[in-house]
Amino acid sequence: MDAQWTRVAMAADLDPSGKLVVRPGGRQIAVLRTARGLRACDNRCPHEGYPLSEGTLDESCVLTCNWHNWKFRLDDGSNLYGGDRLRVYPVEVRDGEIWLDLADPPVAVRRAEVMASLRDAFDDEDYTRMARELGRLRLLGTDLVEAARAAIAWSHDRLEFGWTHAYAGLAEWLGVRAEHDGDAEVDVACILEGIAHVADDVLREPVHPYPDGIAGYDEDALVAAIEAEDEARALALVRGALGADGGAARVERALARAALAHYAAFGHCAIYVTKARQLIGQLGDAVAEPLLLALVRQIVLARREDLVPEFRRYREALAAWGSRCEPPDVAGWGRLGVNRALARAVDWSGNPPEAVFDALLAVNARQLLAYDIEQQGKVRIPVDDNIGWLDFTHGITFAAAVRELCRRDPALWPAALLQMACFAGRNARYTVDTPALERWRVDAPASFFADETERMLDHDVDEFIVAVHRLKTLRAARDLVAAGTTPATAELVLAAVNRFLHSPLRLKHVRRTVHQAMQFVARG
Repeated sequence: MDAQWTRVAMAADLDPSGKLVVRPGGRQIAVLRTARGLRACDNRCPHEGYPLSEGTLDESCVLTCNWHNWKFRLDDGSNLYGGDRLRVYPVEVRDGEIWLDLADPPVAVRRAEVMASLRDAFDDEDYTRMARELGRLRLLGTDLVEAARAAIAWSHDRLEFGWTHAYAGLAEWLGVRAEHDGDAEVDVACILEGIAHVADDVLREPVHPYPDGIAGYDEDALVAAIEAEDEARALALVRGALGADGGAARVERALARAALAHYAAFGHCAIYVTKARQLIGQLGDAVAEPLLLALVRQIVLARREDLVPEFRRYREALAAWGSRCEPPDVAGWGRLGVNRALARAVDWSGNPPEAVFDALLAVNARQLLAYDIEQQGKVRIPVDDNIGWLDFTHGITFAAAVRELCRRDPALWPAALLQMACFAGRNARYTVDTPALERWRVDAPASFFADETERMLDHDVDEFIVAVHRLKTLRAARDLVAAGTTPATAELVLAAVNRFLHSPLRLKHVRRTVHQAMQFVARG
C-alpha cells in the first residue's frame, strides 16, 4: 500500500487539552495528544457517529466515547467494548507540522476486515451493527450476497435440528431484493433481515457436527436412509450426489419424496425443500452442501404427524386415492374434521390433481379468512388447542410448495393433496361459520402485493418468526394467484392474506402457559 502523507495542521494548532479536528479531503479526523505521542482517528464514533473529540482519553491511550461508553485503543483502533473498529491513521510531526497518512488499505484487506466484523456482529446477533457492516461492504463495492453465503457457512452446523424458518425467510428476502435491483437501502434491508433471523436462530448455539462420510448416490437409498432416521447414511449419499454431475439437482426429487412420505413437521419439510432449491439458485453451488446437510437433518428429525391418532386415517386414505370421482364442492366442505376431510379428499381424487388442488387451496384459504381470532385470548384450554394464525398460514405456504414440487414430480400429488386436507381438517374447529369476505376483499391484486411488499421492507415486528411468516405467506399467495388459480379461489386467497396481514397476532400467552403447565404436572 502506497503511503499518502498529507499535511493537515501545525502542532501548535492543538487546543490546550491536546485536541484538534481536521478535515482533509472531506474526512473528519481527530488528532489527539496522548501519553504516547500524537494519535489520529476518525472523529465520528463508528457506533452512532458522535464526535470522539468530545470523548475521554486515558493514560493507556484508550479513547472513550462518552455517549455510550465505547472504548477504543488508539494504537490499533480495536474496540474494547466489542463493537465496530475505529479507523486510525499514522501520524508524523515534521518541523512543527502534523502529517497524516490518509492512504486507504487495499479493498481486499478492508473487505476482509469488514467481513470479520460482520461475523462478530452476527455471533452477537447485533442487528444495528450488522446493518452498519453491510453498509460498509456495499460502499466497498461488495455484492451483499456474499454476506448471505457467509451467514449460511457460519450457521449450518449450529442448527441442532436442521433447517428453521430463517433459511426459508432468507430465500424470500433475496427474492424481494432481486425485484428492487439498484435500490441501495432495499439491498441492505433485505440482506439484513435475512441474516439477522439466521443469527437469532443460532445465537449462543455450539457447533453440532455432521457425521463424515461419502457414498455413491442412489435416490431410493437416500429416501430409505431418511425414513430410517439414519442421518450419517443420508448425509453420505448427499455428499456423493454433490460430487457427481447434476449436483444439488440430483437430490431434490429424493428430498421431496422423503418430505412428503409423512405429514411431516406440519408441512415444513416440503416447504423447506422448495426453499433450498431457491437459495441454491440465488447464491450458487457454494451453499449447496451446507444447506442440504442441514435440510437432511431437519427431515430426518422431523415430527411425523401422520403416526399420531389424529391423523391415523391418512394412510388408509392414501391407499384409497383415485377410487372415487365426485366433483369438488368447496361450498359443501363446511367445518369437516380430519377424518371427514381425508374422506372428502378421496371422494374428489379421481379428478385431475390440479382441480383437486385448487379446491383444497380454496378450503384452506377460506379457513384462514375464517380463523376465530378470539382463540388467541383463551387461557383455560388444553395444549392441543394452542392453534394460532401461523398454523393457518401454513395452509397457504404449504400449498405453494405442493404446486412447485408436484408439477416437477406428478407422482407426489396424492400424498401432497391429502396433506392439504389434513391442514383443513385440523384447523376446522378453530374457525367461525361465516368468514368476512366482503370486509377483506382485494380488488386490485397487483397493487395489493406491491404495497404489502413495501410495508414488509419497513415492518415494525419484533419477532423474526412473525415477520417471516408475513413475508412468506404474502409471496406464496402472489405465486399461487399468478400460477393460474381459479378466480374464486384467488379471491379467497387474497382476502385471507389481507386479513392475516392486518389483524393482531399474539405469540406469547403467559397465563395460558402457566395454566397448562400446572394442569400437566398435577396429573403426575
